[in-house]
Formats: sequence, C-alpha cells, structure tokens
Amino acid sequence: MPNDLDLAPGVLLVAKPTLGDPNFRRSVVLLCEHNEMGGFGLSLGRPLEEQELSLSDALDLGDPTVQVRAEDFDLTLGGPVQPETLHYLHRYPEAVPGATEVTEGVWWGGDFEDVKALLAEGGGDPQHLRFLLGYAGWGAGQLRAELDQGGWILAEATPSLVFPESLDAFWRQVMRRMGGEYALLSNFPDDPRMN
Repeated sequence: MPNDLDLAPGVLLVAKPTLGDPNFRRSVVLLCEHNEMGGFGLSLGRPLEEQELSLSDALDLGDPTVQVRAEDFDLTLGGPVQPETLHYLHRYPEAVPGATEVTEGVWWGGDFEDVKALLAEGGGDPQHLRFLLGYAGWGAGQLRAELDQGGWILAEATPSLVFPESLDAFWRQVMRRMGGEYALLSNFPDDPRMN
C-alpha cells in the first residue's frame, strides 16, 4: 500500500485495473467513513449516464435564482447504493456547519438549507462544491476483505483530487499521479483479451 495507508476517512480507494465489479470498474472512491460496522464512500469520477438530469432537477428547487446557480454544477454518480440520495463535498465549513471533515480541507455533508442559501447568494464554486447521487457502501469486514484480495489500491486524498478540473479519464489521471508502477498500470487495456 502506498505510504502505508490503511482504511480510514480521507483515503482514496483506487480500483485495480482487474477489478471486475462493474459498479467500481476503474473507479476512485473517497472513503468518508470506515469502522467495525462497515464503510461509506463517494465515487469521484463517474458521470451520470442520464445526462439530461441536472442538479436543479435533483434539488427540485422552487427558487429560480438557486436553479440558475445550480446549473453551474455537474451532478455525478457517487455510487450504486440509493442513487436517489444526494450527497455533497465542499470546502465551505463556515457556510455549511455540521459537516464532517473527511480529509484536510474537504468536508462532507452539513445542513442542506445552508447549501441552498450558499447557492442562492451566488456563492459556491464548482472547484469547491460538488454534488453526487448515491454512494458506495460496505458491510462489516467487506471492504477489508476486498482490499486483502487485491481489488483496491489506497492513495491519499487531496482537495485537487476531490475537486478535479476534469473528470475525463479520471481513474487514469489518479493512477498516473501516483507514479511508478501505478502510472504503468494506468495504461492497462480495458479488455486485455483485445491486446
């Protein structure tokens, strides 16, 4: 494991190129919680398949000012569990109290009314606030077993990885940034049989 990381909030779970689960194939998940009961994370680089769904649609806001502001933000898939739920990561702990710091400079959750107020006031920057539908969840011991079986590579989360400028080939970007053997693995073919 790079840098002797272990399962804990603020760690990135980077899928190995051979991970077969279609829900996590070439994904990068920010681990937000992990304890003896299980784990909770948000996938960072998965665009929605239904591109017509916008953040305004997901928020179902009555205030047209907030709706226009919401159009500035992408809505991505946070994971396969409860895709009807909305989650948010941000860098606004003062404006959105009640949030949990996941890693230095990155908070998860907080009072949703404060998020709406931030948008209504013209605040919030897509490089500091992002919205995700659904989440990734694991039962007691499940994630540890997946890690021990070699399904995941652990990496340290940074604000620039949580709020990337582009989601294009995000998994590959993260692998290359990790360097060394991981940069080489970033070129692993999507289907090795076709190589």
